[in-house]
Amino acid sequence: MRIGELAARTGVGERSLRYYEQQGLLASDRTPGGHRDFPERAVDRVIRIQELYAAGLNSSKIGQILPCMRDEDGGPSVRATPALVAELAAERDRIDRMIGDLVRSREVLDEAIVAASGRIAAEA
Repeated sequence: MRIGELAARTGVGERSLRYYEQQGLLASDRTPGGHRDFPERAVDRVIRIQELYAAGLNSSKIGQILPCMRDEDGGPSVRATPALVAELAAERDRIDRMIGDLVRSREVLDEAIVAASGRIAAEA
C-alpha cells in the first residue's frame, strides 16, 4: 500500500511515517517509480509504534524494543537485554507515579466541586 493509504488507515501523518522509516521502525519496498510500498502488516506496526510513543518511549527506545515484541507476522525475533527490561520497568514505575499524582489531583478537585456546590446551594 502507498504511504497515503497507510496514513489514512492508521491516522498517522505521512511525515511521521517517513520519520518512522528513517529511524528503522518501519520498512517499505519501493515501486519501479520509486514510491514507497508498505505491506499490510505495516498497519499493525504503526499502531504499535503509536502505542509505545503514548507510553512515553522515544524512537530510540522503541527501536530497541520492537524486535522483542510479538508482531502480526510472528513472535519476537530477539530477546530484550536485562538493561532494556530494567529501563522499561523504570518507565512503567514513572507512569504509575504520574497516575497516583493524577488521582490525588482529581480527589482535590472533587473536594473543591463539593465545597463550591455546597456554597451555591446555601446561597440559593
